[in-house]
Amino acid sequence: MTTTGLVDRLRHGDPSAWREAYEAHAGRLLVWLRTLAPADVAASAEDLASETWLTASTKVGEFRGGDDDFAGWLFGIGRLHAVNARRRTTRRNTQPSDAVPDVQTPPADEMALRVAAVRQLIDRLPPREREVIGCLEVVGLDIRTTATALGLTHAAVRVARHRGLARLRRVPSLTVTS
Repeated sequence: MTTTGLVDRLRHGDPSAWREAYEAHAGRLLVWLRTLAPADVAASAEDLASETWLTASTKVGEFRGGDDDFAGWLFGIGRLHAVNARRRTTRRNTQPSDAVPDVQTPPADEMALRVAAVRQLIDRLPPREREVIGCLEVVGLDIRTTATALGLTHAAVRVARHRGLARLRRVPSLTVTS
């Protein structure tokens, strides 16, 4: 008996295959999309992830890779949705106006403060370095999958990672390990 690959099962609309793909990639995709979308983007990372999965479900028939290439393809779709959301936000200018009352938020716990600090640091990076650091260091993708997701060569991913980590090392009171 031969085992059918995940991508083949996805192409045939197997619900258990979609569940398996979602369980394998949804968490990392969401974390990564949070590193891509600036805080002022109208679409949340959850919205972008939903759009990514919807696009993947409609385009999986056109996907020509195998199981090993699926994550890169999926993250590439997510990246395109994030870029488009950023463009829409720029055109719509969703910056809050002075007419909106200032709302007090409850104090955040220590972990939330750390996450916010890391996000601010990552947001300081140039876009390519931010995307690469998000894929490799935040989400834990490998270089091959990151290269596929971002449409870069393996060498370009390594260079962007090196430069991004070097920039983060220069931030006072931050220790970055390679």
